[in-house]
Amino acid sequence: MARGIGRTLLAVTALAVASSAVRAEDNLKLAIGARGNWETAASELGQKAGFFKKRGLVLEILYTQGSGETQQAVISGSVDIGIGLGTASVMNAFAKGAPLRAIGNASTGSSEYWYVPAASPLQSMKDAAGKTIAYSTAGASSHLEVLGFLKHYGIEAKPTATGGTAATMVQVMSGQVDVGWASPPFGLDAVQAGKIRIIGRGSDLPYFRDQTIRLIVANAASLDRNKDVVARFVQAYRDTLDWMYSDPAGLKAYAEFAGAPDATVTQIHDVFYPRANMQVDHISGLESVMSDGVDFKFLAAPLSKEQLAQLFQIPPPIK
Repeated sequence: MARGIGRTLLAVTALAVASSAVRAEDNLKLAIGARGNWETAASELGQKAGFFKKRGLVLEILYTQGSGETQQAVISGSVDIGIGLGTASVMNAFAKGAPLRAIGNASTGSSEYWYVPAASPLQSMKDAAGKTIAYSTAGASSHLEVLGFLKHYGIEAKPTATGGTAATMVQVMSGQVDVGWASPPFGLDAVQAGKIRIIGRGSDLPYFRDQTIRLIVANAASLDRNKDVVARFVQAYRDTLDWMYSDPAGLKAYAEFAGAPDATVTQIHDVFYPRANMQVDHISGLESVMSDGVDFKFLAAPLSKEQLAQLFQIPPPIK
């Protein structure tokens, strides 16, 4: 009898411990633009590799068509965190009272590129005067970059919202839009096959190179309720990026996730997304972001130091 009671107590204890472990895992809902991009892959790759589980987190991931859609999901509170939101657009929404808080840098500088069908007479963005030039959604970094091209080259053209990269390619190849936009790895196979030609890159714009152009953003109420949870998310995100840049297993995992060949993955890793541009804690170029935002009507006025201090709340590293 005593042994039976002892076994029962052990079983109950084991069940209680297991139940406690389950309860210890916190859920976070994420909205992420551009599925398959290196820049936005850390959440899914890190979850599969166990980095978020190590921090007691389970992620529910929703993919969107771009920054504008992602931002609305965060503002509405339907998700806790958004990845890859255009910095100027976030500032504008925050200035108008939207419940947004920046908890990390998603990308410094630009990885986007603009392309035309191989038969197009356009050779560079300078030739795009009077043409339609694609961007993803209103307020996205690709939108700001298109406006930047017009200013930089002194041309007039028609910026056109085309949605995600696949939808944009259809519109370009069918002649509905003259110049398409994309972000690696999408379209690089078409470039290599000679179907399309790259005529401009966001990095061609000098003042974009040191700008934090996209952010990791939390819903303010969610952050207030779950500061510890969000801090653990950001640390797991840091850990995943370290792994992606230092371990061949990270490159392999990304190649499988994106369906990209090794040569393309190496090009993405080395050329389009250098490690220096993917530092969660590195926020830079905000003065020029705000200046562009005002010039392009994304912002009514630059944010004050007090507003910036309230908007940017990056959790410190956790060991």
